[in-house]
Amino acid sequence: MGILSGVDSFINSVINLIFDAWSYIVTNPDAIAFLILMVITTASAIFVVISKEVVHSAFYLALVAVCIAVTYFFLEAEFVGVVQLMVYVGAVTIVFVFSIMLTRTQIIIKEDDGNE
Repeated sequence: MGILSGVDSFINSVINLIFDAWSYIVTNPDAIAFLILMVITTASAIFVVISKEVVHSAFYLALVAVCIAVTYFFLEAEFVGVVQLMVYVGAVTIVFVFSIMLTRTQIIIKEDDGNE
């Protein structure tokens, strides 16, 4: 019975921890905003990788950089957040987009007329 009571107390402590974390998140608007920002950042980072259009991937990368800058503002590191916005969003992403748009070659899709 000692092992079962130990497992039962562990499960109860985990459930209490989950309820305490949930009550903290619900009563704290900063935690709610951070969780929403985390979901947006994670989704846009996934879209950077799975997007078939290269320009879309560059813009998703810009969204990731903006979300990271907002995270720095949450952490009260305003200087680092502003530098993140200026360097990564303002410079690097725009250079990516311009280089992609200027160096893309036209892909001519030959339509099949059935005459072959």
